[in-house]
Formats: sequence, structure tokens, C-alpha cells
Amino acid sequence: MDGVLIDAKEWHYDALNRALKLFGVEISRADHLTTFDGLPTRRKLEMLTVTDGLPRELHGFINELKQQYTMEIVNARCKPMFVHEYALARLHQRGLKLAVASNSVRNSVVSMMSKSGLEKYLDTMLSNEDVSKPKPDPEIYLEAMRKLGVSPDQTLIVEDNEHGIRAARTSGAHVLVVSDVSDVNLGNIDRRILEIESEAA
Repeated sequence: MDGVLIDAKEWHYDALNRALKLFGVEISRADHLTTFDGLPTRRKLEMLTVTDGLPRELHGFINELKQQYTMEIVNARCKPMFVHEYALARLHQRGLKLAVASNSVRNSVVSMMSKSGLEKYLDTMLSNEDVSKPKPDPEIYLEAMRKLGVSPDQTLIVEDNEHGIRAARTSGAHVLVVSDVSDVNLGNIDRRILEIESEAA
């Protein structure tokens, strides 16, 4: 979802740093891009306890604060994007099953999909609260496939960050790697599907 359908990677970065700064801790942009991007907030806080000595007893409070700050940004900035609405509408029209499987918490997933106007095209939405192991573990993708009633070889996963790409590949599904939300368009998705079909022929 983040970095694929919603240009929200910076929102999560800004919201978490806003909460962390209250306790004198900050994630640098370089660390965000190379290490933290795509991980759930709880995992990031665990890592900061190891690297920066962030007290573990603050995790719950910081996580709650971060979610509040994220929702403030979502409510102000999350809007429909024609390129995504068009792509999902056409894919849905063709009878393809569509799902979002995100390392974000459920509230963020539901809110962003609703505000972006994409919720109506989705057959299911999964968050990090629906699995025991978040990405880079493939569990969330395997669960999405189970819910959709499809096998890995019938599945194309669109991913943008290292942890998500690893989870997608480990699940056994086909993968379309994108660098930002503008790459997620009907043309690129159709091209990847044609490649997969020609490889299988």
C-alpha cells in the first residue's frame, strides 16, 4: 500500500520521527531508506532499543502517538489518484481478484483505501494485525492468496521496498517491482502480466 498505491512513505517517516523526537531519538533519512522503510512501527522501535537505547517501556506510548500523527496526515493529504483508480477499476472489471497486504496497522489500511477511493475495487485488505509475522516474512501474502482462493503462480504482487520484495518473492508469487506510486499504472501491470503469460506458454 505505502509507496505502491499511496505516496505515504514520507508520512510514516515524519509521524514516527515527530513522536521519537519527544524522547531525543530520530531516524535519519539514510537509515529510513536503507533499513527501516517498509517495516512495522513496532519492529522499528525494537531496532531503536538496540541501536539507540530507546526504553522498551516507551514503545506502546510512542506507537500510539505515531498512529495518531499518521492519521492526522492521512486525513489532510490522502486523496484519490486517477492513475490508480483507473488501473484498479479496469482490473476489477476484467474479473481479477484484488487485495492490499500492508505492514501498516488496520486503521491506516482501511482509512487510506477509503480516502483514496480504492476500497470498492478490493476483495480483501490485510494489515500487520492479521498475521503473526510481518514482512519480510511472506505470511501476509500467503494469507491474502488463501483468502482470494488463488495459488502463488496465479498471483502478481506489486512491491516497492526491500522487505516487501523479499516477502513477495519468498511467497512464490510473481512480482512487479516499482520505484514509486507513478509506476503503478495499468500499462506496467499489463506488461508484467503478458511477460508472465509468455513465460508460462
